[in-house]
Amino acid sequence: MRFTNVLALLLFLVSCHEAAKFENKESTATTTEITSPSLVVLGTVQDAGSPHIACKKNCCKDLFQNPESRRKVVSLAFVDPENEKKYLFEASPDMPSQLKLLKKLSQSDSETADGIFLSHAHIGHYTGLMYLGKEAMAAKKMPVYAMPKMKSFLEQNGPWSQLVKQENISIIPLKNEREIQVSSNLKVQPFTVPHRDEYSETVGFKIIGPNKTALFIPDIDKWEKWNSDISDEIAKVDYAFLDATFYDGNEINNRDISLIPHPFVIESMEKFDKLSNKEKQKIHFIHLNHTNPLLNRNSEQYKNVVKKGFNIAETGMIFNF
Repeated sequence: MRFTNVLALLLFLVSCHEAAKFENKESTATTTEITSPSLVVLGTVQDAGSPHIACKKNCCKDLFQNPESRRKVVSLAFVDPENEKKYLFEASPDMPSQLKLLKKLSQSDSETADGIFLSHAHIGHYTGLMYLGKEAMAAKKMPVYAMPKMKSFLEQNGPWSQLVKQENISIIPLKNEREIQVSSNLKVQPFTVPHRDEYSETVGFKIIGPNKTALFIPDIDKWEKWNSDISDEIAKVDYAFLDATFYDGNEINNRDISLIPHPFVIESMEKFDKLSNKEKQKIHFIHLNHTNPLLNRNSEQYKNVVKKGFNIAETGMIFNF
């Protein structure tokens, strides 16, 4: 066998070995077809995306010329093949491309979700609803699950109120800590968390499948401000997608970071340091600001997080549920 063929074979075997590390619980292959209930990561970036508007830092310079397809604003989806349903968690500004990926993965004829759960009224989490209006999809009574203040915000403020009046969306009210059955394979429980609630309350979600459960908290001020113990909540689930907006305070040097509080990744890792390796492996950091070095797999910070036993969510990951 020629040397070049031997080398190619070795590289193939190494790549297969690396892929096997996901242990079938998650995959970043966007060609995977989902045949059983699954949770899909559709985006991991903070509200304004990456590259970020008006950013002149190195973290964004090259991306305006050479964008990375994986850098989508935070969103998860639950795919239920048995019932031929798919549900979004967050309506991000990247919703069109996220729905395109979801259609491909779910082997669906439809590019429409069967429902959308909203956590709060910050731009990365609800403004994708604009694509449901008459200028775009002209959806018909799309179920949108929202808490009371979020519901009122949509109903009383344009252009969102137009979606309600023209029946592009149908708002289904949620209640704090009240579980709702969405399909035979999916239950969802919203719970309020402390955050900057200018227009609505903020919630995280417990996503309950037939076999697995996930915690999804993309936004929270600080773990210590919450009336629940985050470590106890992690113990109750199989996966935890947690706010990791900033790695530390050093990355923001042009704004008062006290006005945009989030748990720094270094704070979260310290808080979770005494958890068992099994518990640490549940944690997938998500909702990364454009300045966050965890967006770069080659950064020392990324390597440090993985070394300590935690995970960093990536667009395209699939979790069997």
